[in-house]
Amino acid sequence: MPRFAGMLASAYQALGHEVQRWSPQPVLQPWFAGTRLGKWAGYVDQYLLFPRWVRRQLREAHPDTLYVFADQALGPWVPLVQHLPHVIHVHDLLALRSAQGLVPENPTRWSGRVYQRYIRRGFRHGRRFICISRRTQTDLIAFGGVDAALTDVVYNDLNHPFRALGLEAAVSALQARGLPMPATGCLVHISGGQWYKNLPGVLGLYAEYASRHAQPLPLWLIGPFGPADLARSLKPLPSQARVHCVSGLDAVTLEQVYGAAQALLFPSHAEGFGWPILEAQAAGCPVLTTDDAPMNEIGGPEARYLPRLKANADKQAWCRQGADQLDDLLRADEAERQRRSAACVQWASGFAQGRALQAYLAIYREVIGQAPGVGHEH
Repeated sequence: MPRFAGMLASAYQALGHEVQRWSPQPVLQPWFAGTRLGKWAGYVDQYLLFPRWVRRQLREAHPDTLYVFADQALGPWVPLVQHLPHVIHVHDLLALRSAQGLVPENPTRWSGRVYQRYIRRGFRHGRRFICISRRTQTDLIAFGGVDAALTDVVYNDLNHPFRALGLEAAVSALQARGLPMPATGCLVHISGGQWYKNLPGVLGLYAEYASRHAQPLPLWLIGPFGPADLARSLKPLPSQARVHCVSGLDAVTLEQVYGAAQALLFPSHAEGFGWPILEAQAAGCPVLTTDDAPMNEIGGPEARYLPRLKANADKQAWCRQGADQLDDLLRADEAERQRRSAACVQWASGFAQGRALQAYLAIYREVIGQAPGVGHEH
């Protein structure tokens, strides 16, 4: 969320708007760092000192100021400006749904449930919400208790101008960087290791696919993974399976990986938006993902879909179904691959950079009730 807030600030400053970023600062916490009181000092900074500082700033703020909350988790501070023009960006309600016991894959401790109630009580004072998907909007209304009339949906933009490089060019570029990409390409999965990314399902699907082939494509796992947990997860794979783990890739290198990939495996339990789906398609890479919102919102007509892997499902049957879908994708002839790649790129072009920022700005102007180009966004 700090990256998202920074992106908003930079974009609107570039358009000539005056922008300030307000966030809790460590005042007491550094004095108690490394002690048992450090966490509690941080809470004092956030929930006692920061609101006092905000109230002082509000007394001096320009009357045309719009207050933008970059994340719904900032709900505890919404009541401070409930009487002033403001908007709240809502990315996902996964934590809130989990806290209400609606996600068996992610049980929440009592402290997390209390904190989510605190957040929800705060953002219920909000006047306007911008959701990144229709699924997020639906969850906000159903589980957040927000009036539907106060919500808008603005899909995220692509955060990099991904291009379809073609297999040969992408493989050459990666090999020139010293990365071991074979000429036949790979399969790819993007993850931060979160529960909802369904890494066990990805590895189970890949194990089933690899067991059917003497020389299966390698699976590239992109993202931070705990070595111990990953080692345990890889043990059941057949001997011919090959998994390559890499993290810290910049956008250019990631574009090359997508270009070399024969498919993105992304059967998430849940997402707020699903960036990798869109990134892969913009790079011409086919996607196998979950037939549930928002994945099927973002994937569109060219993605392949699997049912959500539920906690009580027959995992082996699900893996076989996924491997069937993957084999079908990989059997396509060159003409079909080219058609599919072009269709993916065309779909992703609807999420071009700059579109969401302009949509946000239109909502901001509506909320603040000012003529275009006049106001101040803080």
